[in-house]
Amino acid sequence: MSTQGKRLKNIRQALNLTQAEFGARLNISKQFYSNIETDRTLLNNEKLVLLFKDYNVNLNYLLGGILPMFNDKNSFIEDDFELRVKNVLIKEGLIRS
Repeated sequence: MSTQGKRLKNIRQALNLTQAEFGARLNISKQFYSNIETDRTLLNNEKLVLLFKDYNVNLNYLLGGILPMFNDKNSFIEDDFELRVKNVLIKEGLIRS
């Protein structure tokens, strides 16, 4: 079963960001962000809203694992979006190639 931390890692990897870069964009330290990915803590509502507004993250995916990962791929990411997301999902064992 996928956790919120694992799903957030999938989102970060689909965006091609490091933990430090993604943490900075969420205005949190790399260490705090790492704790989120390893399920030691959860994102607060303010950060969830930021992910939704700035990256079009599908909150149904982040909170419950319901695909798609993003609401509107064309608003913030280049054309290879689907391939990168598919590669992340394959890597995490969520789908087969």
